[in-house]
Amino acid sequence: MITSWPAHLDVGAVRFARPTARYDEVLAFYRDDLGLPVLAAWRGEDGHKGYDGVVLGLPGAPVHMEITQHGNPPRIPEPHPENLLVLYLRGPAAVETAAARLRERGHEPVAAANAYWPERGAVLFADPDGWLVVLAPWVFGEDPVPQPG
Repeated sequence: MITSWPAHLDVGAVRFARPTARYDEVLAFYRDDLGLPVLAAWRGEDGHKGYDGVVLGLPGAPVHMEITQHGNPPRIPEPHPENLLVLYLRGPAAVETAAARLRERGHEPVAAANAYWPERGAVLFADPDGWLVVLAPWVFGEDPVPQPG
């Protein structure tokens, strides 16, 4: 397995960004319900030219997710069942803990379009915009991928 970026691509961090039309609900889902820490947030201020935004991630980790809202009314693309945020957790107990927290906060698992995920013990939830979060019970690149069955 390759463990470093190519020499010509000296990447220090990666951020994925997507828009929302339900900023407060989506923020509450990822921050409060799922429990991702907020690394930065703004509401149409200082150079953001009318954008509201939040950056979620793990402190010290070089991967972040940014959620933005802009426009009146805000417009977002339709969710697609293969556009996923996959969180690779440390085993089935970690998935059950995270899933139980989401259930306690009123979220129910949803069916996967791709049977790959549930066949390997993953559980999917939809955020308020309908985008899917996969809670997978292995760490990609560290653990073997669970086999179906």
